[in-house]
Amino acid sequence: MAKFRTRPLIKEAVRWTGNNLRTIRKFCPSANYDGSDHKILRIATMEGFIFASSGDWIIRGIRGEFYPCKPDIFAASYEPVGEKGK
Repeated sequence: MAKFRTRPLIKEAVRWTGNNLRTIRKFCPSANYDGSDHKILRIATMEGFIFASSGDWIIRGIRGEFYPCKPDIFAASYEPVGEKGK
């Protein structure tokens, strides 16, 4: 069986705090509240709509697509790069 390692890619991400919709929308224009619940975001992805809870990270993929990521998975997968990552 062959083994593979992911390529080292730098991705942009913004954390959804539950009250920073303006910042999220500048980054990911398709993001919007899911109905009356203003802590849940609905994000249009290549596979359809995916939901993000407060605390999740919104990531821009290598093809310009957006998707949410849970904080524990984000912390295990990514580390800050440069000044904006601090």
